[in-house]
Amino acid sequence: MAETLSLAALNRALLARQGLLEPFALPVEQVVEAIGAIQAQYWPAVPVALHARMRGFDPADLYQALEDRRLLSGTLLRGTLHVVSARDHPVYAAAVEASAPRHLDPLRSALFERARTQSVDADGLVEFVEDWLARNPDGLPEAEVIHQRTYRWRPLKRWSALVRAPVDGRWGPRVPAALAAAPASPEEWPDPEQALAGLVRSHLRAFGPAAAEDIGQWAGLKTGPVKEGLRSLEGELITFADESGRALYDLPEAPRPDPEAPAPVRLLPWFDSVLLAYAPKHRSRILPDAYRGRVYVAANLQWLPTFLIDGQVAGTWSVAVDRQEAALTLLTFAKPAPNRNELLEEAERLLRFMHPSAPAHRVVVAG
Repeated sequence: MAETLSLAALNRALLARQGLLEPFALPVEQVVEAIGAIQAQYWPAVPVALHARMRGFDPADLYQALEDRRLLSGTLLRGTLHVVSARDHPVYAAAVEASAPRHLDPLRSALFERARTQSVDADGLVEFVEDWLARNPDGLPEAEVIHQRTYRWRPLKRWSALVRAPVDGRWGPRVPAALAAAPASPEEWPDPEQALAGLVRSHLRAFGPAAAEDIGQWAGLKTGPVKEGLRSLEGELITFADESGRALYDLPEAPRPDPEAPAPVRLLPWFDSVLLAYAPKHRSRILPDAYRGRVYVAANLQWLPTFLIDGQVAGTWSVAVDRQEAALTLLTFAKPAPNRNELLEEAERLLRFMHPSAPAHRVVVAG
């Protein structure tokens, strides 16, 4: 019978793999590989996520890795923008594109070749497509052309073979809108079975032990194919159970520290992956069920920035900046806030990181 892991054991395993027990002291692209990609739909979340997980993180290192194409930003998991390493990108891209329809392939191939030498913005992409259609009038079914024109060729803009690229080549505090070809073409990607196995390993390395439905939720894939991927790795994985009896899978060498290991206060960004890496009903290893509705704002599909106390979400935070100061407000879910002094110190550290040139910095505790 598989060993049952407590919520505390699962929590400490997650924190250890995410650099939230001991910060990483590695190159930024290796950290991104270790933590399983960073959601980048809201760009300010990316440096905050790395600040929480790295020792002495400098945003200039992130921008340099993006300029060097050691890191890439593109549409991947769950159809949203993520930052991944160039080494991992083919695996992620091949896995999420495995079930995509093939009727746009001739056009995609032509677009990829164009994007190898010249980045394209939204208007330039539409212009390229219309020119290609004029030269290849039978290249796509007429009904498909009509449908795609309605949405200004959105599937092409979200194709995982294209990545974000600044027109001038310089990255900074805003995500660029232009698209360029990824370093590896789709012909160089692993086959779907290899890609799915790689995706499963990535999830377990970053978030395990985990169930098939957790991996599917994180990747935006159906559970059936994920189970097939787990079966293909049967000899490489070990199994556990959680307190509800679900089968959990893990990499043998992955850290599973003492459930009583001390966990420092950490402030996490908007849309942090640790909240999105599990099936919605099974996030309690880090997000207490009672707080679920206070962290996710259904009206605008927003996941608020949070802070962890003893490894669990204990509140949210926000920042306001004016000419006089930068102020970070902590909304605590428990009264009084435990670990108050440590929380204030960590919040001020983040605030100074985010707004180093502000005339003054102030942390406020509310709730």
